[in-house]
Amino acid sequence: MRPASCDKRERKMKNTTMLKKNYEFRRVLTKGKYYGSVNIEAYILDNNKNENKLGIAISKKVANSVNRNRIKRLIRENYRLMEDNMMMGKSMVILWKKSASIDKATFYNVKNDITHILGKANLLK
Repeated sequence: MRPASCDKRERKMKNTTMLKKNYEFRRVLTKGKYYGSVNIEAYILDNNKNENKLGIAISKKVANSVNRNRIKRLIRENYRLMEDNMMMGKSMVILWKKSASIDKATFYNVKNDITHILGKANLLK
């Protein structure tokens, strides 16, 4: 039996749904505003809803599937920790730069990049 602290329901993002469809990603990438950082790029668009929508995309040219999924987990976890301090009503797509090395994919580097991007976009409360 698992302890209550390991329950996945506690770790779930509260006010965010994931972008899954190709047309949802395309809409944010074409109409959204670009924000860049050292390792991460983001496109952010208003969605006129009371929730945020998040999409994460990493090119196959960057790394193999194990490392791509690790980077996605790092981005998702950092986003989840910052979610309570963010403004609602935005759709965003976060991309890992092709020029960035996967060696720089550490929890704190990703945290600094996401904080920098959200600060530039005025999304932090």
